[in-house]
Order: sequence, then C-alpha cells, then structure tokens
Amino acid sequence: MNLLFICSRNKLRSPTGEAVFGSYANIEVRSAGISNDAQVPLGTEDIDWADIIFVMEQSHKNKLAKKFRKQLNGQRVVCLGIPDVYKYMDPELIEIFEREVPRYL
Repeated sequence: MNLLFICSRNKLRSPTGEAVFGSYANIEVRSAGISNDAQVPLGTEDIDWADIIFVMEQSHKNKLAKKFRKQLNGQRVVCLGIPDVYKYMDPELIEIFEREVPRYL
C-alpha cells in the first residue's frame, strides 16, 4: 500500500507522517508539499503512485482537487484535520498520526 502525506511546505507535518509510517511492513510512504515553495513539491507522479492521500487541512484538500483534478482518478483523499502548530516529530503529532491513520488502512 502506498501512502502519500501532504501539507503546505513539506517541512513539519507531512515529513513526520512519512517518518512514522516509513517502517511499517507492506507500506510505502512519501510526503510532499502543495505550495510552490515546498521542500518536496507535489507532482503528478506522486498522485499516480498513491493508494491513499492524507492531507493535513481542508485547504490542502481543496488545493489538491483544484491543481490535480485530472490526476485524482478516484483516489481516497483523507483530511486528518491537523493544524500547523506542531514541530517535526512532535510527540503529540506522532500520537495523532498513530491514532488516526490506521483507521484508513
């Protein structure tokens, strides 16, 4: 299963999601940012690769739908509702990922 985590700039939340689930068996993980200035910008190849796309906020889901409408061929897009208030690998952020993401796997 291929999981894609998306936030704005791919600096804090989505890389944390990638790190948390990167060691899970039978799961491949990537992270990217939806903003133009993201460290790892989201590309069409990421969308095509993903089985499930996790976005942090509703605004990310809206931008994703607008920018990649043609590439979103019925893929599951899940909004986790995680605000931009956490540092990379923040224990509370890790706890949220570990609690919420497995529901969709």
